[in-house]
Amino acid sequence: MVSKQLGKRLAAAALAGATMVSMAACGSGQAKTANAKHGSTSSIISVNNTEPLSALVPADTNEMGGSRIIRYLFEGLVSFDAKGRQHMEVAKSITANADSTQYAIKLNDGWKFTNGEAVTAQSFAKAWSFAANAKHAQKQASRMSIIKGYDALQKPDAADDAQLSGLQTPDDHTLIVTLNAPDSVFPTQVSHQSFAPLPSVAYKDIKAFGKHPIGDGPYMFKSWRPNTSITVVKNPDYRGSRKVMNGGIEYRDYSSPDAAYADVQSGNLDLLMDVPQSALKTFRTDSTIKAYSQPGSVYMGIVIPERLAHFGLNKEGDLRRQAISMAIDRNQIIDKVFYNTKTAATDFTSPGVPEHQKNLKGTANLRHNAAKAKQLWKQADAISPFKQKLTISYPTDGGHKPWIEAVCNQLKNTLGVDAVADAYPTMSDMLKRVLDRSIQTPYFSGWSLDYPSAEDYMTPLYSSESADGHGTNNGDYKNPQFDAALLKAKSEKDVAKRTADFNAAQEILLNDLPAIPMWCNNVSAASSPSVGNVHFDYTNVPTYNTITK
Repeated sequence: MVSKQLGKRLAAAALAGATMVSMAACGSGQAKTANAKHGSTSSIISVNNTEPLSALVPADTNEMGGSRIIRYLFEGLVSFDAKGRQHMEVAKSITANADSTQYAIKLNDGWKFTNGEAVTAQSFAKAWSFAANAKHAQKQASRMSIIKGYDALQKPDAADDAQLSGLQTPDDHTLIVTLNAPDSVFPTQVSHQSFAPLPSVAYKDIKAFGKHPIGDGPYMFKSWRPNTSITVVKNPDYRGSRKVMNGGIEYRDYSSPDAAYADVQSGNLDLLMDVPQSALKTFRTDSTIKAYSQPGSVYMGIVIPERLAHFGLNKEGDLRRQAISMAIDRNQIIDKVFYNTKTAATDFTSPGVPEHQKNLKGTANLRHNAAKAKQLWKQADAISPFKQKLTISYPTDGGHKPWIEAVCNQLKNTLGVDAVADAYPTMSDMLKRVLDRSIQTPYFSGWSLDYPSAEDYMTPLYSSESADGHGTNNGDYKNPQFDAALLKAKSEKDVAKRTADFNAAQEILLNDLPAIPMWCNNVSAASSPSVGNVHFDYTNVPTYNTITK
């Protein structure tokens, strides 16, 4: 079983000061009471979203427009509730061997996909193997690199249906997982959407499947109107902990955050997840809406790819990254632009995980120090003069323009560089350039926590195995010392020792700064007054299944 020690660590991940609800506590009696007060269980709840970049395939989605939907269409082995507490879902038990290199997973009986097909051990083994196979070019492929046999499936001569050698299914309800190295975080990692099971029909045409996905989660797919909306409805056969208290969710595509906020004010949109910058000063006292504000875990930063001239992983690059980071007055921007709805970064994680740190070696690189920034930039110029524009790219559909321009102004004033903001029409437009590596500038980056562990901020974003298109290390940062420190942390069962090892890995990042951590977003949301039971999980995402009206 998942250890008591692990359970205690996960429970400690509850967000401080947040008023949240446990999904396990949403029993039928409470659901009836809430719905009697707030409306019918058949109501469709409208929420804001962005158009998914690709089809709704769990292992091929690495942006929030698709992930918010996939997380509710599919259920995996385990889930985490709003307070960061783990719940067994399809898994009945997860048992590690002595050194955490192998896990025996027993599955509950009776789980089905919405087409009636049974969810079995093979449903997981085939899905994970499909994700790991380089021929299928799944964006979350590197999530499977922890499993034995991953390297073989990354070879160009691997068969389309090749299976990970580290997966055995002795019967329909048993999955044996052998890893490449000790990994005590594995029972937490499998909550990520990329580890979701897939029905057999998915492999006939994965792109077509992603346009009309069939899952085993609390909701089932209904329709997709491109660039307009995606609607999901309650899955009557769902048997997990995330009980549904409404009839479905309509995810509406908004290119303008201000338009979405206006729709909430007028009652034409039920819930807005991110209040636009233009309303941050007033939304908490706006009588036309219900306001929600609490600490959050969504990380925001600026990625500076190593391939850019003057920013390699070398002495000059280190100096320039550190100078840029110190030239930015995060607290001033948080105060003047965001009206204190962000929390300045002190490390590469967030207050949403128990390993979050405030005073690591290198944390000074995240503090405003104009004099030191000028000194470092001058030292870098002595190595190779910087005579070009310093361009920072961002999407216009996320309300990022004010703070990106504020950063550029600070860099101009402190470093004397020609810093300019470069706008892309949508997040999808920018992401396409990021993913094909054609973007030739530093760029805005955000990361939503997948599970309450510091590991989720490190492996996907900065490990070598997640670079070169195999994951979400889109800056292609590679440092063997960091990889080794991260591997050591993941192999450690003792919580205190594991945290110390994560700290050592973070200190390497704080020196190299493959990205410039800016802040973590607090939850700043708004709903129509007619909406009730709105809660936010450890990832800042609403618990869509609890919402009523």
